[in-house]
Amino acid sequence: MHLVIIGGSDAGISAALRARELDPSAEVSVVVADSFANFSICGIPYYVSGDVAHWQDLAHRTLDDLEATGMKVALNSLATQIDPLERRLQITDALGKECQLSFDALVIGTGATSIVPPIDGFNGEGALGPTDGVHLLHSMGDTFELMLSLERLAPKSAAIVGAGYIGLEMAEGLHAHGIAITQFERLSEVLPTVDNELGKRVRDELCSHGIEVFTNSTVRRISHAPSGSPGRLLIESINSTDQLQNVFVDIALVVAGVRPDVALAKEAGISIGPNGAIEVDRAMRTNLEHIFAAGDCVETHHRLLGTTYLPLGTTAHKQGRIAGENALGGSSEFAGSLGTQVVKLFDMAVARTGLRDHEAARAGYDPVTFEIEADDHKAYYPGGHRITMRFTGDRSSRRLLGVQLFGHRDAAVAKRIDIAATAIYHEMSVDEISDLDLSYTPPLGSPWDAIQIGAQAWTTMLLRENAQEHYPGTRV
Repeated sequence: MHLVIIGGSDAGISAALRARELDPSAEVSVVVADSFANFSICGIPYYVSGDVAHWQDLAHRTLDDLEATGMKVALNSLATQIDPLERRLQITDALGKECQLSFDALVIGTGATSIVPPIDGFNGEGALGPTDGVHLLHSMGDTFELMLSLERLAPKSAAIVGAGYIGLEMAEGLHAHGIAITQFERLSEVLPTVDNELGKRVRDELCSHGIEVFTNSTVRRISHAPSGSPGRLLIESINSTDQLQNVFVDIALVVAGVRPDVALAKEAGISIGPNGAIEVDRAMRTNLEHIFAAGDCVETHHRLLGTTYLPLGTTAHKQGRIAGENALGGSSEFAGSLGTQVVKLFDMAVARTGLRDHEAARAGYDPVTFEIEADDHKAYYPGGHRITMRFTGDRSSRRLLGVQLFGHRDAAVAKRIDIAATAIYHEMSVDEISDLDLSYTPPLGSPWDAIQIGAQAWTTMLLRENAQEHYPGTRV
């Protein structure tokens, strides 16, 4: 049995490890396009900030660790063609030599590539690039180019185009170098994966650290600044009222999201879904026999939405493990994602799981969303913090559909979003959250955890809303 895996990030390595666990006699070969097998791309902002001392610390496992499991890892080897009928993969190896690998089963884990937005001077002929201090950020190679710019240019100012998770983390990372940051977001609020009410709180946190934020703002052009300008680059943007905004900075970082990398799969005749990702079933099978796919290049089964595209590291690990098992003849299925995410921003953390109100409505639910605040632990114990919570539940079934949290980094926001994710996974009602047997000690929580207080408040508010609707003037 020879299992060949394309891609050495989360999905690919998870597939290889699972295959070796299940069948130590199986030959497993991993083809990696660069030198960085099993590196944590999610950790890049913390290497940039200096929180992670050395880039090698971002490796989940060293090459020696991987090879000790019995897998073969071909670094700097580019997969160029899949022959599904002959079951052969053509590659260009580290020496530039063309060769072929025969396989019994193949796992595609090519991941995603950075979206390059239509910004004049950033794409097309004559576009500015890393040597000019203009960067994308998605790979270790991108990271080294950015770090070289920080050393070579000693920038005093930077523009970040995009205010999603990576954009926010990079704002903090560059701020740690004493760099003045201007952040641009084309949508109405930063961190568009949470409601605007929480996005505004995130923006306030950015501004409190001196970061200038432009929302409803589309960057149209990046160019060299005129001589004598207070920066090397000119960033030209336009807002929703057609006002032009010009900002001078020394470096620019474009983090506008990712798209699935499917060119190799598409050329081989593998079906691509309407969202541009590889079509797979819940066993991670493609439409071609003996070929599986997993990670940021594939569609995702969402437990509340069905088929979607939702690139997340946690999802890639799970899908890769399933693909590796099923490539050996197993029958595991991906249970589905809820889009559970958390990000730290300076001293605060924001998290979400499940659906927001408008997402639930589009999915056919009758959603009700309320915002609630609660203490992270008993108020009489020093050092307490308030957590802002947004609960979304279905009006008729009272099923919990989604939760969003914003609070101090010491307020166990990640733990509490995981409680909510578990409840949604098991299709619990909002009312049933109160029945959970959660831990309590005054320095860390309350007899009713903040999540339970939020659920109870949602129930009370819905009761009050229904009473006012049917019996105006009623007090509840």
